[in-house]
Amino acid sequence: MTDMSDRPSAALFTPDGRYLIVRGRLWRAANPDLAESDRKNFVAELMDARRAIKQYRNDSAALAKARRRVHLAKVALGERGPVWWSDGAPDLNRKLVTGTPYATWFATAVAPVPAEHE
Repeated sequence: MTDMSDRPSAALFTPDGRYLIVRGRLWRAANPDLAESDRKNFVAELMDARRAIKQYRNDSAALAKARRRVHLAKVALGERGPVWWSDGAPDLNRKLVTGTPYATWFATAVAPVPAEHE
């Protein structure tokens, strides 16, 4: 039987869907306006490129090419490069959430739920 604490927790996204929060840091989410077929293709390319990084860690030329593929796939997904939203909000990618406009929301989103007393 699997211990529930070993299972990955549900992903936490900011209310506007722009960022995934991992260990208190904002990571830009993929563009939700991508066609599903495009998203699947870009994710497949990203995973292939990540496997290539592992495979070619001792070959500097092939490693550089694999890293470039990762970068290009992330740009295509909207996780890097120009932001995919158009309201002028800044890119907070890789910032600690506590120092951003999401700090108050985050504090309540991850606040422990008080135990019920019987």
